[in-house]
Amino acid sequence: MGPRVIERAAILSTGDELTTGRIVDTNASWIADQLFALGLDVVAVLTVGDYPERLAWAWRQALELAEVVISTGGIGPTADDLTNEVVARVLGVPLAEDRESAERIRQLFAALGREMPENNLKQALLPQGAVVIPNPLGTAPGYRIQHRERHLVVLPGVPREMKTMMDETVLPWLRTLRGGDVYLARVFQTFGLTESALDEMVAGLVEPAEARVSFRASFPEISLRIVVHGEPASAAARLEALAARIRERIGPYVYGEGPVTLEEVVARLLRERELTLALAESVTGGLVGHRVTNVPGSSAYLRGAVVAYANRAKRELLGVHQETLDAHGAVSEQTAAEMAAGVRRVFGTDLGLATTGIAGPEAATADKPAGTLWLALAAADGTVVRRYQLWGTRDWMKLLASQIALDWLRRHALGQPLIDSQLFRPRS
Repeated sequence: MGPRVIERAAILSTGDELTTGRIVDTNASWIADQLFALGLDVVAVLTVGDYPERLAWAWRQALELAEVVISTGGIGPTADDLTNEVVARVLGVPLAEDRESAERIRQLFAALGREMPENNLKQALLPQGAVVIPNPLGTAPGYRIQHRERHLVVLPGVPREMKTMMDETVLPWLRTLRGGDVYLARVFQTFGLTESALDEMVAGLVEPAEARVSFRASFPEISLRIVVHGEPASAAARLEALAARIRERIGPYVYGEGPVTLEEVVARLLRERELTLALAESVTGGLVGHRVTNVPGSSAYLRGAVVAYANRAKRELLGVHQETLDAHGAVSEQTAAEMAAGVRRVFGTDLGLATTGIAGPEAATADKPAGTLWLALAAADGTVVRRYQLWGTRDWMKLLASQIALDWLRRHALGQPLIDSQLFRPRS
């Protein structure tokens, strides 16, 4: 008889630095993502401080819930590193020195030309029966140990070490224990709809028995995730069919699928269509340019950018007319249009994109309140200008304005109408 197939997993993160809020637990989210990809159901994620009784309680709870428990942290050389002792106590086995691990720790210090503090050998004291998981990047060995029908995996809390050990040893081992049904997911990155509006648009497309649909808001965008469960081939076919339905319903608002940013999508589209770009920014203060140049290879399409905050800069660098500024002001349809056309002319590009507005709270007026944004996009066939009324702090408004600007570039490259959602109604 082969090994029992595992289906449920739990994650245990240890350390006072987590429970006191000094650092954010990124380990658990990364591990959960890897386990989900294997088709495991992560039933619990527990975070516990460095107290023996609390740690023992957490281990017992996790082992009650799941067939495999993965722990990070608490296996270093100091007095508050308690994981190995607690695991041994919970399983009712003694600690024993792993000679190979102890010798490796000594060799690491010798290679560095440093005297080894004796407490480092504490890291080689493992629960009896443990199978060592090599740590190529640090001194603390990880290990796995089976107790009845449960599997315990203990890893260091240092993210780089933990991820390497997961990739090289733990995940390949877990694949040998997996079988049967899988979980498959598709994530749609969207912009331009509220979470409630997005929910309404996809309502009725997916039956609860078919898949789970969830939303994650991360200003200024929202991710929509669909998850299917079943036999691998059948699940893959159902996922693709559901994804096609969702694309048909909310297509213009989907800028990408999977772990992709809007600026990465814009970069790909500008390259594919061989379009060059120049930027003229006022209210966004260079944020659009910053996001564009975050993508490697942006020099292939971005010819230049100007942050023209003062009227003099708008005149002298972009060619905005003084008469325009006098008659309409720096925050106006006319000025935005001249900025976009001017920067396109100066750099000789296919596209010129301009932002001007009032982030507030100073300089706001009754007809130009804080949050006013004018966007302009100049191309060979003319210039499009629109006004949006945004909200929030200066940082939020700048981020939202840069997101709308990038989405304009995406939609222009795809030949789609520019964004006009309930979030950003242009003011008439």
